Amino acid sequence: MKVYMGKYKNYLGPYQLAEKICFWAKKDPIEGSPEYVIRLGEFFAHGKFLGDMDYNEPMPETTLLYDLLEWIHSKRGYRRIYVKIDDHDVWSMEHTLANIITPMLKKLKEVQHGAPHTDDEDVPEHLRSTAAPPKENEWDTDENHFKRWDWILDEMIWSFEFCLNEDALYLAQTEEEFATNDIRRNNGYRLFGKYYGKLWD
Repeated sequence: MKVYMGKYKNYLGPYQLAEKICFWAKKDPIEGSPEYVIRLGEFFAHGKFLGDMDYNEPMPETTLLYDLLEWIHSKRGYRRIYVKIDDHDVWSMEHTLANIITPMLKKLKEVQHGAPHTDDEDVPEHLRSTAAPPKENEWDTDENHFKRWDWILDEMIWSFEFCLNEDALYLAQTEEEFATNDIRRNNGYRLFGKYYGKLWD
């Protein structure tokens, strides 16, 4: 197997171009770019300032500059990806993939900046939303929100590590221990499938 996953290509659109032209403008981490930079980006994209438009007006057409920047981006490609699978990679495919998935899950847990919504039924009772102190506002996340995701990630990691060490563990454990761990492993696989679309940083 040979895999190369290149970095995502930096997108240069009208608003990014406006930021580069106004290089002296400081970007606030919450508010973003100053208003004059945003207005310049709007002008580059639509030929007018969107903030001055009436809400009932339709969105104006894009400019030739916008279309040119989009065309350039499409020619550059999204990111460079190369994958070559050999015959022996699929002889024990679950083991092959576990070698890739395990370090990726560990890296995700290390660098994650947020946590998706998870179902109470997937975690122990002490981590459920019903076990957390009452929220101040309905839209707030409960105190166990991030703890639930960490627990689910740990179960996924444990399952794929179990797959990698299955032969050694089978010899070192009793049949009852192995059967119990097998149930836990399959639950980790289930969680991986259920939350696959939420494996983001």
